[in-house]
Amino acid sequence: MNDDSLLAGLAGLATDAPAGLLDRIAARWVSVPAPIGELRVAFTDQGVAYVHAGDDFAASFRKRFGRPLLAAERPPAGLVPALRTGRLGKVALDLRGVSGFQRDVLDAVRTIPRGEVRPYSWVAAQIGRPQAVRAVGTALGGNPVPLLVPCHRVVRSDGVAGDYVFGRAAKERLLLAEGVDLGRVRDLAGERVFYLASDTTGVVCFPTCHNARRITPAHRHGFRSIAQARAAGYRPCRTCRPAQVGGLAG
Repeated sequence: MNDDSLLAGLAGLATDAPAGLLDRIAARWVSVPAPIGELRVAFTDQGVAYVHAGDDFAASFRKRFGRPLLAAERPPAGLVPALRTGRLGKVALDLRGVSGFQRDVLDAVRTIPRGEVRPYSWVAAQIGRPQAVRAVGTALGGNPVPLLVPCHRVVRSDGVAGDYVFGRAAKERLLLAEGVDLGRVRDLAGERVFYLASDTTGVVCFPTCHNARRITPAHRHGFRSIAQARAAGYRPCRTCRPAQVGGLAG
């Protein structure tokens, strides 16, 4: 994946290139282990820009970013654990190539905790565009840094995993590894239950919210909508913020 013409051009300079020039005009790449297998990751002087699984990695990167790729000796510090956990830590992201709308979507998705899922409509509501559910799906489909921005944690309101850049099977495998019981979410949705409330705390949550998972069966109540839960005297959870979803299922 080395760009020989770039290297040859730099070697032919009359004087040494300024420090950092190469990293400003090219991207580095590494192959690293991840929960769904080996991935190829491109990073620039600004941070990680692209995470990809296919053999067309180099061509796909150049088409999208217009930069040549050079092999790196080692991955950026913290990259491997960040891919494994979805927690960035000190790993920087280079999102200069995304639109303002997509950046808002990705920022919202980054707030979804490990082991929990949110519907696409929740993301749309979070960014102040409640009618843009389909556009949110498109933006997530073009997420350049999956796993680092955990778009696998966004699912359909009926509990179906939905599309994913690495395939639906990989998405379900990732969620299962994080402790998400999608089968239970689907079963609840089949009963038209999209929110769970506790009569002990008076709070209503998304089913995978860590607060909802602590509700014992004797104190658990299901609701089709937040409006229905409010009418029954429950307030929306301040952690998973289900009130910011419109419609019945969110």
